[in-house]
Amino acid sequence: MDVVLVIGRILFAFIFITSGIAHFAKLEMMTGYAKYKKLPAAKLGVIASGLFFLLGGIYIALGFWVDLGALMLAITLVLAAVIFHNYWKETDATTKQNEMIAFNKDLALAGASLIIFALIYSGAISADAFGPHVGNISFFNK
Repeated sequence: MDVVLVIGRILFAFIFITSGIAHFAKLEMMTGYAKYKKLPAAKLGVIASGLFFLLGGIYIALGFWVDLGALMLAITLVLAAVIFHNYWKETDATTKQNEMIAFNKDLALAGASLIIFALIYSGAISADAFGPHVGNISFFNK
């Protein structure tokens, strides 16, 4: 089961690691989009979300401070859903549908992140049960 758990962690983390890298590789483009969505301090927001996605994904993939990584992802995902995918403000049917899909995806991923956070933080999953990992799986519980 360790192999399945590691594969699942890597697959879950992959979207965040690649997204975090994209935030930095396409910083100006993403900053322009954040400005379009009226995010105050747009560039700082893009950098912060990119960092949270990148570190959160790496932490989960490696099994190091998994609870912190999952919490970072959950916070960023909920904020992204509300700020960037506010489908309720759209009037074009196609745009509204696309934003609703993105909103729901972000909330589902935030929910999965919170489940991971709760399982690690509560001690319901021990380091041994978590599968191969690098260092301590918990930041908050030592």
